[in-house]
Amino acid sequence: MLKAGVLGAGHLGKIHLRLLEQSNSYELVGFYDASETQAKAIQAEFGYTLFNSVDALIDAVDVVDIVTPTFAHFEVAKKAIEAGKHVFIEKPITNTVTEAKALIELANTYKVKGQVGHVERFNPAFTAVAEKIDNPMFIEAHRLAEFNPRGTDVPVVLDLMIHDIDAILSVVNSEVKYISASGVSVISDTPDIANARIEFENGCVANLTASRISLKNMRKVRFFQRDAYISVDFYEKKCEVVKMKDAPEEPDDFAMILQNAEGVKKQIYFDNPDVPCNNAILDELDTFAQAILQDTTPIVSLTHGKKALEVALQVIACFK
Repeated sequence: MLKAGVLGAGHLGKIHLRLLEQSNSYELVGFYDASETQAKAIQAEFGYTLFNSVDALIDAVDVVDIVTPTFAHFEVAKKAIEAGKHVFIEKPITNTVTEAKALIELANTYKVKGQVGHVERFNPAFTAVAEKIDNPMFIEAHRLAEFNPRGTDVPVVLDLMIHDIDAILSVVNSEVKYISASGVSVISDTPDIANARIEFENGCVANLTASRISLKNMRKVRFFQRDAYISVDFYEKKCEVVKMKDAPEEPDDFAMILQNAEGVKKQIYFDNPDVPCNNAILDELDTFAQAILQDTTPIVSLTHGKKALEVALQVIACFK
């Protein structure tokens, strides 16, 4: 088992602590949090070992799970990597692309693994259909959330939209060609609602909307490709696959048939896969352990995290 420690014990950090303790891949060694009051309260409630410094925790583990605020990601990850430790970094990878590139270079130099916490890649609704997504040419994403003061220190693009940016980049096999976007600050100092249009070199277009001032929660992405429509509901953990094929000459009475202006007939049928129950955060942590032990590339590598950040920052740049 890999010895793991958590840096940052806020809302998400406490979840990571609990799941690392449950995991069969790790031995939870302990945690560190910059707030001494909060750290001692967590230690008293859950019994986790509390380290008195970042350095002390890094020295005691094989894997450093970084769940600090984003502004601290680079410095603590750099320190861990230079100590020869593997790093799991919550999204976004860093504050800047320059910092992300530096971490990638350091990880290569010190021969350690790094993974970024883009958890939607492990959402069962997405993993159930990921292999069915083949050369999508139009993508529409809506990620809407009820207002929560937590996370409003960054634009909604880095808080919410970046989840869909990463998922889309993982299935579109093409480079980004052009981005246009708009964002509005309603209650925060940074944009609370944003829309982005991402055009790819291969002609694919992705239209993304993210809001943290909605009256209901929604996390849906729809993929349109040749002869297929695929819908992923990240929130409800459901998916739908609608495919089209040439209609038989004598379809049965219940067949759904469409005919275009040229007289070509297509039959519509459903190919909905089973969606297994899972804990996406536990899965991302466990697959990272497998990548370390088997010396393979993590599913969401530091490079993937950098690419998602690059696009997110390009979207934000359009607001100025």
